[in-house]
Amino acid sequence: MSSARCTRPMRVNRFLVFTSRLYYRTAGRALVARALVAFFLGSAALHAQNSASGQHPRRPVLVELFTSEGCSDCPPADALLAQLDATQFIPGAEAIVLSEHITYFNYLGWMDPFSSEAMTERQKTYARELSLDDVYTPQMVVDGTQQFVGSDGAKLKLAVGKAALTQKLDLQITSIRRLADGSLDFSVHVPQNANATLLAAVALSKASSQVKHGENANRVLNHVAVAQAIKDFGSGAIDGRTLHFSARELANAKNGGPLRLVVFLADRRGHVVGATERAIDQ
Repeated sequence: MSSARCTRPMRVNRFLVFTSRLYYRTAGRALVARALVAFFLGSAALHAQNSASGQHPRRPVLVELFTSEGCSDCPPADALLAQLDATQFIPGAEAIVLSEHITYFNYLGWMDPFSSEAMTERQKTYARELSLDDVYTPQMVVDGTQQFVGSDGAKLKLAVGKAALTQKLDLQITSIRRLADGSLDFSVHVPQNANATLLAAVALSKASSQVKHGENANRVLNHVAVAQAIKDFGSGAIDGRTLHFSARELANAKNGGPLRLVVFLADRRGHVVGATERAIDQ
């Protein structure tokens, strides 16, 4: 099985997989760790400097990571997503992240507690839209337009930087309220005319697992923005009307700690044309 964790070999990723494994085996984990730290710190410093000088207006960019606790290649991608979420190290971008746990690695000895068929189906939709041969993990998708192996920090920086150059619609969450039964009411508004579909995700801001079996046995895995539900509200839901996640739809998020609401607009090609997020009061 390839290091990209494909369910069957993907021609598009064989070279990436080979070079990634060769690099990690040659350089050693300690050297890679030091390089990553330097990369993140340097990028974060550059981001802060550019933001202060006004050179790079920050634009929202949606970064989705398809991952699995049953995949040994996924923890570095999980860590990269967490670093992006915490430090916002890419100049000009406001990275809005989602971790979407798929189900097709659950047969390898560990049932990922955050996985769902809905996330697997969402990834399959991207595979069709992006003309891929198959689904795989870890995979990052940026604004629905670019995809790559999710642990590739250089490609992440290039993809998000490119996406941040595109003008986005001004999407605003105008109200948000968690109800006593565990359901959620919220509303969004777009000042401009928008021929796009509104999607919303409720995500656990932080999550972790003590993995007992499978490829990541005896490891504690940490995640950010773990999607519990993603819902398509259609094209008529951006006028400030009340929108709703039912308690049943959010059953897995009921006692999982702090939550965040991520909303985004997608055109008919699946490209993200606006995005924003807010914390959900418990």
